[in-house]
Amino acid sequence: MGQALPKPALRPFLAGDIPVLAAIFVDAIEALTGDDYSEAQQQAWASAAFDEEQFGRRLAGELTLIATLQNSPVGFASLKGTGHIDMLYVHPSAVGQGVASLLCEALEKLAGGRGAKSLTVDASDNALEFFVHRGYVAKQRNTVTVNGEWLANTTMQKTLVDGAAPGDAR
Repeated sequence: MGQALPKPALRPFLAGDIPVLAAIFVDAIEALTGDDYSEAQQQAWASAAFDEEQFGRRLAGELTLIATLQNSPVGFASLKGTGHIDMLYVHPSAVGQGVASLLCEALEKLAGGRGAKSLTVDASDNALEFFVHRGYVAKQRNTVTVNGEWLANTTMQKTLVDGAAPGDAR
């Protein structure tokens, strides 16, 4: 009989997490977005974590959750204001283990608990299917400039009901 995979857990962001979260951010972009973005686009995008002090201020200024496997951070997500997912990144080694779903579900519940009627996200092209599967609907296509490179994403929205997303198991 096979050994069960460890289940991811959540905890709040701590200032000491900044270096590992910056590494997760860069590793996820470099390893998971190559089918949708050029190397120059990936480098421009990843550069947001090169200044760890500024990256840390961004994380600290939002409601940021850390996903762990066996007490080691493997992903993170942040809620900007009451209704916008600003960041959701999972280390490539942890993809497919429920980390992104756990993070997203937690942000949906927190947003609902803060009174949000809906949650939005500007999803990268490689994350579109993940959000569609969770019930998000594409609202508009965007192009943003990051360090001189144009990056496309899609603003998506999910309606929240009674502090949770429709269909969430309780």
